[in-house]
Amino acid sequence: MTDGVLGINATLARPTTLEAVPSRSAQGEVSSHLDRAPGRPSEWWRRAVIYQVYVRSFADGNGDGIGDLAGVRSRLRYLADLGVDAIWFTPWYVSPLADGGYDVADYRAIDPAFGSLEEAERLIAEAHQLGIRTIVDIVPNHVSDQHPWFQAALAAGPGSPERARFWFRPGKGPDGSEMPNHWTSNFWGEPWTRTTNPDGTPGDWYLHLFTPEQPDLNWGHPDVRAEHEDVLRFWFDRGVAGVRIDSAALLVKDPALPEIPENPAPGQHPNTDRDELHDIYRSWRAVADSYPDRRILVGELWLPDHERFAKYLRPDELHTAFNFDFMVQPWNAASLRESIDRTLAAHAPVNAPATWVLSNHDVTRPVTRYGQEDTSFAFVNKRAGTPSDLEKGRRRARAAALLAAALPGSLYIYQGEELGLDEVTDLPAHQIQDPMHHRSGGTDPGRDGCRVPLPWSGTCPPFGFSPDSTSAEPWLSQPRHWANLTVEAESRDPGSMLGLYRQMLAIRREDPDLGGEFAWLPSDPGVLAFARGDRFICIVNLSAAPVRLPAGCSLSLASAAISGDLLPPDAAAWLHSEPAQTPGDAGRPAYGGK
Repeated sequence: MTDGVLGINATLARPTTLEAVPSRSAQGEVSSHLDRAPGRPSEWWRRAVIYQVYVRSFADGNGDGIGDLAGVRSRLRYLADLGVDAIWFTPWYVSPLADGGYDVADYRAIDPAFGSLEEAERLIAEAHQLGIRTIVDIVPNHVSDQHPWFQAALAAGPGSPERARFWFRPGKGPDGSEMPNHWTSNFWGEPWTRTTNPDGTPGDWYLHLFTPEQPDLNWGHPDVRAEHEDVLRFWFDRGVAGVRIDSAALLVKDPALPEIPENPAPGQHPNTDRDELHDIYRSWRAVADSYPDRRILVGELWLPDHERFAKYLRPDELHTAFNFDFMVQPWNAASLRESIDRTLAAHAPVNAPATWVLSNHDVTRPVTRYGQEDTSFAFVNKRAGTPSDLEKGRRRARAAALLAAALPGSLYIYQGEELGLDEVTDLPAHQIQDPMHHRSGGTDPGRDGCRVPLPWSGTCPPFGFSPDSTSAEPWLSQPRHWANLTVEAESRDPGSMLGLYRQMLAIRREDPDLGGEFAWLPSDPGVLAFARGDRFICIVNLSAAPVRLPAGCSLSLASAAISGDLLPPDAAAWLHSEPAQTPGDAGRPAYGGK
């Protein structure tokens, strides 16, 4: 045991403000804690809690075993009570589902498995009445191979105008049997597929940075730009508050399609983070800003260069982007602190809010990941059969939630994270649909394990996911031990993960200090300690021994039971210091000590 030396005895230095004060919504009928300052359009996204809904797995309204919009509508009150400000929906469009809906065949229609456009409009309106905004997913890098444009391109043949919207190229070698280049796919395997001509002979190749069912679009073509700007207007006109941009750094390719250099200079990678992207997002921002109430652009940007990352967040481009640097860090105090510092430093010059993300539909669930020997995350280096200590992982996931929720900026929650669900690692082979699993030859476990339908109630599958016992089996099997992790079971237990999230989000919503300035506090190795505003303190113990909490503070919330004043390992606490006793006192009460 350490004697405590959180070292919080000194006056707390106040840094430059890292986030702007939130302001009032232009849509007065939406009552939100984020809409407070009069006289300016709302900047609600700066501190928002945004909940990700993977529609197929959230709630099944019609009993076919597949989540749908009717199911989401039936659970909107749950989300309002949880305390979220917006819902981000993964793609709900017409799709063959070769990649979970990220292969879009029609952006202006809802997939019949999920419902209809009219039902989507009702869902947007009903959520709005509860003070919840809606964000939809846009997938601009590629479309489905069933999209009318690609079908027309295949029918039109080599050299046709229809093919100019994509990346069709003849192969290399005497018979054209070699790929046009040697790029790599983000989903294992090759990034080129050869077509067959109408006479049965081998034809051109087409580029797909993901699966063959997801041909990449050519963003140098005016039709592609015009179509996507029209899609933005289509959904903004239906009341959505923003769009999340999938694979936002991949759209533009070098027209020459050269090989990838060993160490490409900034902006010189042939298919990632090219400078031409910024003109595209400036035009998208102009579309968003043309609406009287704020519509936001959220980028999915996997970029290691933080200066390059920040360029996308300049005032005339994207409003926010996902902070994957924080999400992939191991359970290590030094690594997490460095990531937080990098994040805040990158966002400050462009006055953009940071985002804090622990998981999503592509990532091993935190309860499982934090219980593994390697607690970091890599998108393409996962291995099937990796063991995990779920008890340890759950302790750490609870602490990580308090850490992320206390940082300045917006917070993303992936469905089931608030229940402490673990990754399902024993799905039947015939159920697995994720192309990452199949294209890796089975070495990658794939992402279906974090997409298993949510457990709502009852003691056995389908745990209330579908409306009654005569419903079809869920599209992915739920483990029986989730009987203790249903919304119903956890709602009865204030100490559950759901109880923690509800308390955490309520404090985050009401505590003015959590909109205030951020400052690190002195702490032992293995411990993170920081202040927000005048009185709020967050302490996270990532060490192997208990640490003593500072004296002169009241405990608001903790991720684990606290014995006396000792915070156990793998735990976090939210505290409030006592106010100064005399007006103008620049010091703080003495906390800590032995």
